[in-house]
Amino acid sequence: MTRPAPSLRSHQRTLMALVAAMASGEAGAVRDILAAVTPGGGKSLLPVIAAHQLIAAGLVERVVWVVPRDSLRLQAEEAFADPLWRAAFGHALSVRAADNERDPARGLSGYITTYQAIAAAPALHFAEARAHRTLLVIDEVHHLPAPGRPGADEGSAEDAEAGAWSRAMLPIMEAATFRLYLSGTLERADGKRILGLPYRAPAPGRGPELNLDTPGLAVIGYSRSQALAERAVLPVTFGAIDGEASWLEGGRIAGDSPRVGPHRLGAGSVRITTRPALFTALRTGFARDLLSEAFHATKRLRARRRAERDLPPGEAVRGLGKLLVVAPDQASARAYLETLRGWMPAGQGARDVRLATSGQGDAHAALAAFRLTPEPAILVTVAMAYEGLDAPEVAVVAALTHIRSRPWLEQMLARATRVDPHAGAYDTQQALVFHPDDPLFARFRLELETEQGSSIRPRRERPASAVVPERTHWRDEDPGGITPLESNAIGLRYALLRPRLVEPAPAAPAPEPPSVTERTLRQRLAATVAAQAVEDEASLRVARGSNLAHRYNAVLKRVLGKGRATMTLPELEAALGWLERNRLSDHLDCLDGDTRYAWSARQRRGRWTLERAARR
Repeated sequence: MTRPAPSLRSHQRTLMALVAAMASGEAGAVRDILAAVTPGGGKSLLPVIAAHQLIAAGLVERVVWVVPRDSLRLQAEEAFADPLWRAAFGHALSVRAADNERDPARGLSGYITTYQAIAAAPALHFAEARAHRTLLVIDEVHHLPAPGRPGADEGSAEDAEAGAWSRAMLPIMEAATFRLYLSGTLERADGKRILGLPYRAPAPGRGPELNLDTPGLAVIGYSRSQALAERAVLPVTFGAIDGEASWLEGGRIAGDSPRVGPHRLGAGSVRITTRPALFTALRTGFARDLLSEAFHATKRLRARRRAERDLPPGEAVRGLGKLLVVAPDQASARAYLETLRGWMPAGQGARDVRLATSGQGDAHAALAAFRLTPEPAILVTVAMAYEGLDAPEVAVVAALTHIRSRPWLEQMLARATRVDPHAGAYDTQQALVFHPDDPLFARFRLELETEQGSSIRPRRERPASAVVPERTHWRDEDPGGITPLESNAIGLRYALLRPRLVEPAPAAPAPEPPSVTERTLRQRLAATVAAQAVEDEASLRVARGSNLAHRYNAVLKRVLGKGRATMTLPELEAALGWLERNRLSDHLDCLDGDTRYAWSARQRRGRWTLERAARR
């Protein structure tokens, strides 16, 4: 069935009108666009809109899209490759996920990279920005703190990395022709200013305040209330779970002193016990109780949707609903993984529950499978997937995290508020978030319900009468070296944020992104070369001897004038076509007198001799 033509959301229409005015000269002074879009509101289409119109008008030659983590590069490619939007806009732009390699665009309309990659090779990306009129898209710009005094941003490894990103990005931002800043939040948890954004002069007792009237800057806002009204995001039900926790203080063992607690998580205000109680709860029995609630809620949802569609129990289909578990640290994430798998039959647990943390070698594969396939149905992560993960099938979140900064929690919440095109009508969907009922999360929930997630808001001063200093972002280390003993859940209550708001246009699966096509074509080239080598040796067409596949790869590079690692998509397709019509054995004379090939062949023979001697 063909998908119906999608309709643009209000902020997308606003950007389209703004860029058209820039192209016509009516808004010729605008060089910077700030799009403050509530998480899940659909900001990934904005670079496509801006690039299409600015390139068509001849104002820029290419788009460079910078994202905060590698797992988001493929999603950015998919935004440009979506066939429905290509037809709706009439654009033929393609971009590729690039590494720090020469010619990152490879003849396409631009490329996607990460802040980490730019920090590792700033000169490469700076040269690209200077060589071409560039639309620079800075995604989740709040990750970039404005540089302060030298060394001032080096308080921790995380701060040092963010400072390195900012220093590398600054000259590239200055070299770009236009800049499009994207973020779901315009404040940082550490209170620092954000790189590239204009601020008013600091006032005594107030935090940084954006100056939205700066010349050359256009601002587009899209709040949660707007997104709900347009049915762009789902309403949320919060499952607040209260509990009690007990622990031992700094470095003591059970025989040294009586234990501390039990203390309630759901105290009315922030107390000195709030932090250690939460720390203990996330690592003991309370976490298991909360996981159980989320797991069984997901199981009931999937069973109900199967029954509504009359599906057999084992059939893997899209749109049944998935569970995202956000853990406080990697050790806890691994423990949660084993707990969840223990509630399922062995084979099903290994298939349906996956782990994606920075310490896992297959984390990106797990993320991709969670996003794009019916299984796995449960993903356990720490921070890799909370921001920017486009997985509309997430219907339930287990928020087992210690972080309480509002921007962070809004991002996590947005993983479940995307409308799932495979799950039926909008009115039948909602997000369900289970969380500890501590006072800081309760305050966040109240603000969200009251404000509906306003995109641009001034930073409020904290009242001097707070019971204890309200740290909202806690590091992974324990609060004062406590030893968690035990905890348990003692109550669950639901708080529904559900303005009953026409089924959105379902999304068609995106075609293969350029980087995936490149990888596939390179693999096909390698397989074709290897097949010719095997066939020629078997038929005695070429004398047996040194590695024939290596010789044939060298021949192909000499004939085509370029190695396949640096070929563009058209060049890779042409190389495959050439191999289908020609035999590499007919072109071995290309290597006669080739000193580069002779040297590499000697190196290979030397390694082979050493390996053979070692086996003996």
